[in-house]
Amino acid sequence: MPVAVVRLSYNGAPFCGFARQTKQSVATVQEELEHALSTVFRREVQVVCAGRTDTGVHALDQVISFEITPEERAAKTEHSLLNSLNALTSDAISARRAVCAPEGFSARFSAVSREYRYYLSDASSAPLVMQAFSAHTPGKLDVDAMNAAATYLVGNHDFKSFCVKESAEGRNTVRTLFEVSVERERIMGDDLVCIRVVGNAFLHSMIRTMAGTLDMVGRGIRSPEWVQRVLEARDRCAAGPKAPACGLIFWHVDYGDALKGATWEA
Repeated sequence: MPVAVVRLSYNGAPFCGFARQTKQSVATVQEELEHALSTVFRREVQVVCAGRTDTGVHALDQVISFEITPEERAAKTEHSLLNSLNALTSDAISARRAVCAPEGFSARFSAVSREYRYYLSDASSAPLVMQAFSAHTPGKLDVDAMNAAATYLVGNHDFKSFCVKESAEGRNTVRTLFEVSVERERIMGDDLVCIRVVGNAFLHSMIRTMAGTLDMVGRGIRSPEWVQRVLEARDRCAAGPKAPACGLIFWHVDYGDALKGATWEA
């Protein structure tokens, strides 16, 4: 059976994360999408996502996949499917593109890499347009020092110090990061510090803890070399604080050639 793939963006502020929760009164992105898709196709639809995001975390390029019959695919154009999804879900969700992938494709397991970006505002006053998408921590950050610290995080490491302690119990906490870099960006008139992280997979709250740790280096509270000691400690208490959810954006998912040339039309 072919697999439908939808790329979407969302503002995470109204949601208690991506994943469906047992509490009926809790709004999640997955619940919104599955309810909409079940309405569109008049059957129960369950989706797989490229990466779960926590409460308040945003996504620019989240990817979901679900099985679809040839008849269902033929009955819908990409345009009509996206229109239906955008009409039936919260205004905080924007479905942007839909394609069909071969049988066996998974938004989660077919991913080659995932990219996150964390935005910090170190200006004396909070940004305007990016206020909801960045963490405002006044006091100029030393980007060079943060980049020096980030080099210790690149590669294959045990990131137990950077994840929620309870979620690490009995689990493999080794991950591979292909890039961790820090640079200044000017967005809509505001100067922001962007922490860019690309890796194969991530642990619970890993990026936010990395951001909080690098922020301490940028403020001169810790040296860049301290980050290596944090890694070696394999203890959450050794790292810096978890940065606020509002600054984190799930930026992009790369599938290599798995979706090359893929379209919705048969």
